[in-house]
Amino acid sequence: MTVLPEGLPLAAEFPDATREQWQRLVEGVLRKSGVQNASGVQAEEALTTKLQDGLSARPLYTAEDAPADAGYPGFPPYLRGGRPQGSAVSGWDVRQRHGGTDAARTNEAVLADLENGVTSLWLTVGEGGLPVAGLPGALHGVYLDLAAVVLDAGAEFRPAAEQLFALLAERAVPADVASGNLGADPLGLLARTGDDSATTDLLAEASDLAGECTRGYPNLRALTVDALVFHDAGASAVQELGCSLAAGVGYLRALTAAGLTAEEAAGQLEFRYAASEDQFLGIAKFRAARRLWARVAEVSGVTGPAAAQRQHAVTSSVMMTARDPWVNMLRTTVACLAAGVGGADAVTVQPFDAAVGLPDAFARRIARNTQAILLEESNLAKVVDPAGGSWYVEQLTDELAHAAWAWFQEIERVGGLRAALASGLVGDRIAATWAERTAKLAKRREPVTGVSEFPNLGEQPLIREHAPGRRGGGLPQVRRAEAYEALRDRSDAHLAATGARPRLFLASLGTAAAHTARTTFAANLFQAGGIETVAAEGLDPAALAESFAASGASTACLCSGDALYEEHGEAVAKALKAAGAAKVLLAGRPGELREAFERAGVDSYVFAGCDAVEVLTSLLDEIGVAR
Repeated sequence: MTVLPEGLPLAAEFPDATREQWQRLVEGVLRKSGVQNASGVQAEEALTTKLQDGLSARPLYTAEDAPADAGYPGFPPYLRGGRPQGSAVSGWDVRQRHGGTDAARTNEAVLADLENGVTSLWLTVGEGGLPVAGLPGALHGVYLDLAAVVLDAGAEFRPAAEQLFALLAERAVPADVASGNLGADPLGLLARTGDDSATTDLLAEASDLAGECTRGYPNLRALTVDALVFHDAGASAVQELGCSLAAGVGYLRALTAAGLTAEEAAGQLEFRYAASEDQFLGIAKFRAARRLWARVAEVSGVTGPAAAQRQHAVTSSVMMTARDPWVNMLRTTVACLAAGVGGADAVTVQPFDAAVGLPDAFARRIARNTQAILLEESNLAKVVDPAGGSWYVEQLTDELAHAAWAWFQEIERVGGLRAALASGLVGDRIAATWAERTAKLAKRREPVTGVSEFPNLGEQPLIREHAPGRRGGGLPQVRRAEAYEALRDRSDAHLAATGARPRLFLASLGTAAAHTARTTFAANLFQAGGIETVAAEGLDPAALAESFAASGASTACLCSGDALYEEHGEAVAKALKAAGAAKVLLAGRPGELREAFERAGVDSYVFAGCDAVEVLTSLLDEIGVAR
């Protein structure tokens, strides 16, 4: 047994490995998998994952990828956190959203939240939410000196703020104790509605409100830079950050023009970002956002705590599904973890049924307990900047910041966010990004568990009260699962009208060992469109044709390995056509046998990377399912 001298690390007995050695090992693995002539850097690039906006995730990171100077927590560039202690003292702010229209029911939900771990309230007020006059009723029994209140009142932010001011005075809450945000966001409202007619007046009102808060309520902010409107339209992380930066700069200009100093103006802003199912990109986004805003603060002459971006993270609406909504609990857990690790000051976890309608008490309980587990059991907030020092996260943060800054500069060159929205620059760019992502979703390159992958046709749909909506007209609102859920809706309507779902027959050739992989693939694919599958196994064309005739299906799909396709595929396809199959598909790529298969009656092919939405839409049309 070797005894190491005291203080000598165990690794000292092993020689240092070089990047070139690692690349040679990768070359060998790639050759075995069929990738030839990939050497050195090419071998490494073969394992690199391309992300949106030209970003990438490499297979290997080293100390060379570490930032030159990440700074310290609570100091510029605030990469490692906006406060020296981070969330280590009391955790981040657990903020629950309430979007109902009834003051009494909202009050009941609010009190339940505050009694069970929630530390601040986010209330939708005005159009599409609680009436402004209902604010006192919704906050009945709430200790406003302990719980921060964040308003989201759209164009009615001024009367909502006045109502809150009156409530604070009535309850004798000291002005220096009241905290929260009044939610003025004229540029966000413009992005949401497309209506620019009142923007100038609303900016003036927001500036006046910021002045009142600066003079009388030191812990109450007036404005929210809500980047959710861009994320919800399908924006990438880079676009979300760049647009938020442009909005923030627009507000700095408006507030300083109204008489506030740059430092006072910066202190009136809170930034709201989406936290999605992409854990590492989410972590990097929150870190990059602080770094970007620190640069804006620096050139604006803002110093001290006001230069640190105040962040509110909200789990993404785009990732939420109405089908198999229970999986949303897992998605929001990952998103919440990313927000916490990324250093967000406040976090809202959307209830798992948010895409269905107004959340019930159980869903709100799970949402707040998700945060409680991460804070109290996992101790996630006990470490300041836990992702700091990860070469991958540091490099991704740097790439994200540079790309977002370039997009921000592009917006500034056309005159700022307001002009970029009016010209269509922002809308067109986001639409192009979402179109690319939609194509990946359709091809299941970006899987949606429980919807495009592993669907459950037997699930009982959740019934929830319809959630009120706000006036649109500007940027759209999208969700990843929309196309598949629309297909499932067609299937449900067919079931209600006929008593049966649309059905497809799987002709599984050979033994389970030969066909299981493609049978499972095909069943998953077709069920994602609400098409029930019935399978029969064997090699006898006549027996399979008989099973097809008894299945009640009008279409069929061959499932097996390539060897059995070559030997039996044509005969089985002919038998299925003769038995009345209106359409015969084959799971896999046909290769050199395409002409033979098509002569035998194979109409099309399904395979990994095919356009599943197009295939499923065509099948439902073929089966006669109404649109």
